[in-house]
Amino acid sequence: MATILIGTSGYSYTEWVGPVYPEKTRPTEYLALYSRLFETVELNFSYYRMPEADQLKAMHEQGPELVFSIKAHETLTHTIDPTNWKSEAKLFRSALEPLLQTGSLGSVLLQFPYSFHYEPNQRRYLDALIRFFGDVPLAVEFRNAQWYNNRTLDGLRSFKVAFVSLDLPQVKGNPPLMDVSTAPLAYIRLHGRNQETWWGSDAAARYDYLYSEQELLAIAERVRGLAMGARTVVVYFNNHRRGQAVKNAQRLRLLLEPGEMTP
Repeated sequence: MATILIGTSGYSYTEWVGPVYPEKTRPTEYLALYSRLFETVELNFSYYRMPEADQLKAMHEQGPELVFSIKAHETLTHTIDPTNWKSEAKLFRSALEPLLQTGSLGSVLLQFPYSFHYEPNQRRYLDALIRFFGDVPLAVEFRNAQWYNNRTLDGLRSFKVAFVSLDLPQVKGNPPLMDVSTAPLAYIRLHGRNQETWWGSDAAARYDYLYSEQELLAIAERVRGLAMGARTVVVYFNNHRRGQAVKNAQRLRLLLEPGEMTP
């Protein structure tokens, strides 16, 4: 059975002071407190601003036992410049050194938007990007269902790159739920199931969701299924409003303990 690590997508939320962190907790204290709750965290800030090596080194020192997954910068997934992406990739790759040297990098998450279609240019780009990162562990999230095909899966298997399993509302424009093992690492992201607000303009409302006990029981079965074909499974809850991700992550961890899979 694989090692299963459960955490949240992000940890630095001021609204978690009270529900998750003690009152009057300062932002500089968030990560150390988070590391007492979970063994892994998914870093999202790196999508919006390019991470730096000193920054990631300091984060490792604040949570030395944490396994970090880190989202690739937007210039590698959303605002790709065909003439300059390698320079951006080099900057991003150099920032990872402290995590690679300490063995605390779980993976780099390449999250592609719906607009990243299954077309020749995009397929060639993805192939080149994966090759550029070499032995860095990678996980790829596709929001466009065109990528959900055997050729994609076979390609990821050949590179030992994880195909990210998603949990999100089953509404028009979203890909189906599909759990497939393509690498020693399996990766699950849980975004909530807010059908009414998913395509709305209020991004905060999109992730304002609390998974029910029955939903978590079904998710636990999915995790166990992926664990049969992987060495490590990482699970991240992205329903971060008001600390709901923490509550769900803690409960899922309990459900995955031996003897706890009961309704």
